[in-house]
Amino acid sequence: MVTIAQILGRAVTGRELTASDAELLFAAQGMELADLVAVADDIRRRRVGDQVSYVVNRNINFTNVCVKRCGFCAFSRGHRAEEGYFFPIEEVVRRAREAWDGGATEVCIQAGLAPRISETYYLDLCRAIKRELPGIHLHAFSPEEILYGATLSNCGVETYLARLKDAGLDTMPGTAAEILDDTVRDIISPGRISTRDWIRVVRAAHRIGLRTSSTMMFGHIETPRHLANHLILLRNLQRETRGFTEFVPLSFIHAEAPMYRKGLLPAVRPGATADEVLRIYAVSRLALQGAIDNIQVSWVKQGPEFAARCLAAGANDFGGTLMNESISTAAGASHGHFLPPAEMRRWIRSAKRVPAERSTTYRILRTWPIEEEDAAPIPMSKFESYTQLTSSTNFRYKVTAHE
Repeated sequence: MVTIAQILGRAVTGRELTASDAELLFAAQGMELADLVAVADDIRRRRVGDQVSYVVNRNINFTNVCVKRCGFCAFSRGHRAEEGYFFPIEEVVRRAREAWDGGATEVCIQAGLAPRISETYYLDLCRAIKRELPGIHLHAFSPEEILYGATLSNCGVETYLARLKDAGLDTMPGTAAEILDDTVRDIISPGRISTRDWIRVVRAAHRIGLRTSSTMMFGHIETPRHLANHLILLRNLQRETRGFTEFVPLSFIHAEAPMYRKGLLPAVRPGATADEVLRIYAVSRLALQGAIDNIQVSWVKQGPEFAARCLAAGANDFGGTLMNESISTAAGASHGHFLPPAEMRRWIRSAKRVPAERSTTYRILRTWPIEEEDAAPIPMSKFESYTQLTSSTNFRYKVTAHE
């Protein structure tokens, strides 16, 4: 019977992990976990070096109204709910302008699937942002949103993606993945995009030159076998398309999630333990080596201190500054909204690594090798102040313009 030590020995030499190998590694504890983390850190160093990158960006969740009711989502509301909102396109553009003026290179746009929006809404939104800010990188729309837009437009997914690309879409977030196994998806998000359709959308995006991130949500009802199969599925798809820019493990935030708070799924776990999070990063580095080199920590999910600790378990990217993050904070995460770039660099340095600002597609824009550059107190910059200015702005949900 193969042992964890044997699997680690093969991984060090670059051998490809099987799903069974990855599943066994998810059982590592004690000294075996320490060995797993050390091997992941060594492979990370050899694959991507000691730089830890980040992107200056802003999240814009233009509506929390959604036709779906996922058990893990505390963000969405029905269109009649008092808390429902829908930003006009002009407001989304204004927020993008704020981000650009504050030094952001990217806006990340995702939202609920609002009912009765125009079939051209996503296209109109892309065109409006690019008309105002041709130089900003538009990272937008999950595979679920793409499938929704294509359905509204009564056209094929690839045709719809091509239209979005022509309208200014640069890359896509590979969210809505959760666990890519329909036995899990049917429990935590019945009616949501299927594994097959998620792959179909992502493959079509890569085929026309739209790169995407890739994600996995863990810490709820999944098993080690589900995690292992998810990683191998992503690795195989990357071998085929070479379209993934990074892999982002996302810990389930349970506090306000309906399937936990309302007791809808008694078997659901309250998120992952610290050891489980470290294992996720370490096994991901081993399973994805040679396919997806960039593995991103989530300071929103884990907090910046533990995210910095995960940099020693195979990760090499600290994610985005975000600004106005809404989805994780609605679920109960206490670390969202905004992490200033200077503070992000300090956390990276605390892990004995070199901070580097990057583009969305991992082109290094600037490195920060000298700590003294960040020694002064963090100023209340224009970019920071916008968090206070706009986070309380309330737009009640209206569909009259797009009915």
